[in-house]
Amino acid sequence: MAKVVKKKKILTREELEQLDKTELIDRILQLEAHNLQLKQIIEKRLGTAEKKKEKVSSTNKKFDFAKCHKRHIFLKFYYLGWDYQGFAAQEDTTSTIEYYLFAALTKSCLIESRETSNYHRCGRTDKGVSAFSQVISLDIRSRLEPEKQDNLSDELHYCKMLNRLLPKNIRCFSWSPAHPEMSARFDCKFRSYKYFFPRGNLNIEAMDKAAKLTVGSHDFRNLCKMDVANGVVNFFRNIVNAQVTCIKREDPEKISGYDMCELSIKSNAFLWHQIRCIMGILLLVGREQEKPEVITDLLDVEKCPRKPQYNLGHYIPLNLFYCEYDGTNWYTDKEELQRVIKDLQEEWTYAAIKCSMTRNMLKDLEAFFDDETSHLNQQSDCLLQGVEAKVYKPLMQRDTCESLEDRIEHYTKKRRLEKMS
Repeated sequence: MAKVVKKKKILTREELEQLDKTELIDRILQLEAHNLQLKQIIEKRLGTAEKKKEKVSSTNKKFDFAKCHKRHIFLKFYYLGWDYQGFAAQEDTTSTIEYYLFAALTKSCLIESRETSNYHRCGRTDKGVSAFSQVISLDIRSRLEPEKQDNLSDELHYCKMLNRLLPKNIRCFSWSPAHPEMSARFDCKFRSYKYFFPRGNLNIEAMDKAAKLTVGSHDFRNLCKMDVANGVVNFFRNIVNAQVTCIKREDPEKISGYDMCELSIKSNAFLWHQIRCIMGILLLVGREQEKPEVITDLLDVEKCPRKPQYNLGHYIPLNLFYCEYDGTNWYTDKEELQRVIKDLQEEWTYAAIKCSMTRNMLKDLEAFFDDETSHLNQQSDCLLQGVEAKVYKPLMQRDTCESLEDRIEHYTKKRRLEKMS
């Protein structure tokens, strides 16, 4: 007789809250053991794949980088990050932008290795986040002698070489010569992000008013995920511009829940999850569950020394849209750019078809309610991640996280941080 294997149920937050401390510890230990097993399986598979690559490359003649000229450049590219685990390379997965980027750079013999390439990135986007204007800096192979490297059109076709090897949703479209000491990370003057979302039942004017309250230099410890474990203890950032606008009306004659809107926000640097935290609050303001002035309360760390518990904005709508630098001379090969546009048009075509199909289905379903469909404007409800309470509790009355000082003390005791006198 066959044994029936019962699938383990994933517990909800409410069910986990009912467990006692011992049960929670047991569950954590089980999850850690399972996580370790998965890592070992992935490492084994990655190791096998690398050995196969080494075996193939050993039969080929090794590229001699010593005979090549080099130059330092900025590379600009876009990626649709929905299917990736983030931009930065990770030990336990190959599903990152950097993994594919360095695979293409090394396979095309543009660099010898990441370690020797003097590599920097402008932004480290998280899982699911996209970018239109990500920039990296690195030392790269050149076909030109140093004194002739001003002739950009005679240089290797960097974007074309990389795009032949990259997945279709990652594309390089421009590059610029750079001084050897310039860094895509440290020399970026401003970073601009856009967060796209449907109007739904949101009050866009109130959201815009709240967004503008973030402009200026503030302590954003209550509007980010504090990364104290990695030594981040200064949470002052200067927001240059922030606004919420409607960018596309479905019907020019009237407001629709299907209107597309965006948060556009610009700063020289951002904190971990800062924009998604801000968006989480703006969505509450848009629902009119909070006043726009709640942003001012959260930025006042004397009035609000501990971050209230709230949900982040979803990662899918977020896009690193522009990175600004001084002294760049961006070169774009128009022929290659045409191919890049065609690839992105393909992505748009399939997305637009799905959008039109679902919109037409919704129109037919909404027709059952005659002309009164305002109560059906729930398009933006899914953009707050996590479980929401059935009865809304005002933000400033909620349970709070540990204070910054408590976290610093915690990591100092664990010798992860050293207190400065």
